[in-house]
Amino acid sequence: MNLDKAILEPFISNALAEDIGDGDHTSLSTIPKGQTGKAKLLIKDNGIIAGIDVSIEIFKAVDATLLIDILIQDGETVKPGDIAFYVSGSIHSILKAERLVLNTMQRMSGIASTTNRIVKILEGTGTKVLDTRKTTPGLRYLEKLAVRIGGGVNHRFGLYDMILIKDNHVDYAGGISNAIKSAQNYLKENKINIPVEVEVRNLEELKEVMQFGQIDRILLDNFSFSLLKEAVKRVNGSYITEASGGITEDNVLEYANCGVDYVSMGALTHSVKSLDMSLKAVKP
Repeated sequence: MNLDKAILEPFISNALAEDIGDGDHTSLSTIPKGQTGKAKLLIKDNGIIAGIDVSIEIFKAVDATLLIDILIQDGETVKPGDIAFYVSGSIHSILKAERLVLNTMQRMSGIASTTNRIVKILEGTGTKVLDTRKTTPGLRYLEKLAVRIGGGVNHRFGLYDMILIKDNHVDYAGGISNAIKSAQNYLKENKINIPVEVEVRNLEELKEVMQFGQIDRILLDNFSFSLLKEAVKRVNGSYITEASGGITEDNVLEYANCGVDYVSMGALTHSVKSLDMSLKAVKP
């Protein structure tokens, strides 16, 4: 996948500054300047690897002379004992990059692995899994990239690339019809072309949305399975449907079997277990 350098470069710069400060005094005090060596990224868990391409950019930012030999690509299945890559060159540089590479790859690989498990559960249903905006502040790009690497689909990136009228918007706007009408007027007046999605909490709100129209997607939030099936039946393919609320790895298939186009899961990014790995020195 092509990386967005405009987002990635400031992240790397800020993260390195946060970690290094005025110097890696441990390495500077124990290892002679100019000494070279080699390290390997050792996988210690089962899952899907993610963040290889990002780690390359991190190493480049620390020291462009570092040599990286990639053995496993983003999106590939890994197991304990696998070696994802070797990096060689200045030992000081390798150790400066170590923690940021590991933190990033462990987090991204955990997200990709969780996403991939969900994708496999959904195989054959026609339903796809979406992420949400429930991401770690400052890490949204990387976390959503990891979802894609795991086979999932990105929902809106932020508040600017989709209008998603949720329960609070509806209540503050004085109802669904008012909210949709105001949103459409806003888009027209500001010459903005982005999709519109509306969250509904029950079948009455669904009926109102369908009568008013002028939207692209309907979010069916916290519906029981029986009501979700009825809602999908009523929509009958006239709008894209998305289910959300309390969806887990254990019940996602049951939601998919209700016939929705998408299930959205905040758990993909807010509560995953990182994939265990470490950067180990390779002795000559």
